[in-house]
Amino acid sequence: MNAAAAGAGEYAELGRDAYALVEELYPICRSITGNGLRATLDVLQRRIPLSRIEIASGTQVFDWVIPPEWNIREAWIDDAGGRRVVDFRDHNLHVVNYSAPVRARLPLAGLRPHLHTLPAHPDWIPYRTSYYRESWGFCLSQRQLDALREGEYEVCIDSTLAPGSLTLAECVIPGAVSDEVLLYAHDCHPSLCNDNLSALAVATLLAQRRAQAPARHYTWRFVFAPATIGAIAWLHRNEARVGAIRHGLVLASLGDRGALTYKRSRRGNADIDRVGEHVIARAHAGSCEDFSPYGYDERQFCSPGFDLPVGRLTRTPNGRYAEYHSSADNLAFVTPAALADSLRACEQILALLDTNARYLNLAPKCEPRLGPRGLYDLAGGQAPGEFGHALLWVLNQSDGGQDLLAIAQKARLDYGLVARAAAALVNARLLRRLP
Repeated sequence: MNAAAAGAGEYAELGRDAYALVEELYPICRSITGNGLRATLDVLQRRIPLSRIEIASGTQVFDWVIPPEWNIREAWIDDAGGRRVVDFRDHNLHVVNYSAPVRARLPLAGLRPHLHTLPAHPDWIPYRTSYYRESWGFCLSQRQLDALREGEYEVCIDSTLAPGSLTLAECVIPGAVSDEVLLYAHDCHPSLCNDNLSALAVATLLAQRRAQAPARHYTWRFVFAPATIGAIAWLHRNEARVGAIRHGLVLASLGDRGALTYKRSRRGNADIDRVGEHVIARAHAGSCEDFSPYGYDERQFCSPGFDLPVGRLTRTPNGRYAEYHSSADNLAFVTPAALADSLRACEQILALLDTNARYLNLAPKCEPRLGPRGLYDLAGGQAPGEFGHALLWVLNQSDGGQDLLAIAQKARLDYGLVARAAAALVNARLLRRLP
């Protein structure tokens, strides 16, 4: 088996492992706080070491306040004959996430304002929330709603909204330097496989594999937090040390069949943007788009008061596939192959970030003799091969002003080849990596 086939086989197995993790997480009812969120982190913690922080309800985090903690035991609607027509146990999207507790009898006309459907997709259940405006409600398919008859209904949402806390989790993998690469995934969505169990699975496998890597330049910080409020709370707690973040990537929606999409940081020309564009466009035939203050939590990291070099990697971006925020974002919507491809892209981005650097030619006056150093002999009369060309390009361009990615793009050579050439020249003491 050649190296390419072996690599393909390895990633196929990793894709199946990621899918199995999505399957395990799928039944858990998560929210921005509560025991479902903690249960999700328990599953991840069986694979990677996590440190957790609980932030108390009522805590001010910039312009926001940590809300009461929400937990739910059951929720259902019974018709006048006692027949259960909607049951949270059948699908955790059936209840509006963060619904206040309720136990009542009311006619169908009084119940209807609390029922949510997707008329354009009559068999799907929508995902709805009421995080910051106390209310209650149920989500059901349009066919279920159409089957309801006039009469009295009994409704029950056995939930609690009470002082508690919001849970943040991190996995930190030390490197040779304290400068950091931030990987962020939101962990609050309930049974939605692409958004965002796919990213939780990819990030977890990524952390496992980075921890096993023989050499790491950067320190890698994986953050798992609830969408919006979690990122805001994390930034509030870490405001004094975010200067250590040299590169960052928000991961989301990585399991669907669409092509990969890289979204640039607010800066637009940060190193993560150059690297993300290079990998996604060159190796994955994906697309890149400019920053906008809408989407996932890149908008918090890229808010003007922080303006961190954080991009975003998805497959089909949020809101651009019909299954988004509905029960159709299920185990059939994501594939092991897509998860494997997303993981491979992340690893390529991280490897490039870890090795990309500026170098200084230590013998800049004319070409050094490469033959006696075991590289190749320029006096042999034969044209250098690809590796020889890469050696010459790296030597010629390494004046401290350009990094390896810029050299690879200028020379139209594969980045990996250029990085190997730089490593060989460092070993031959002809090149020195700059801070």
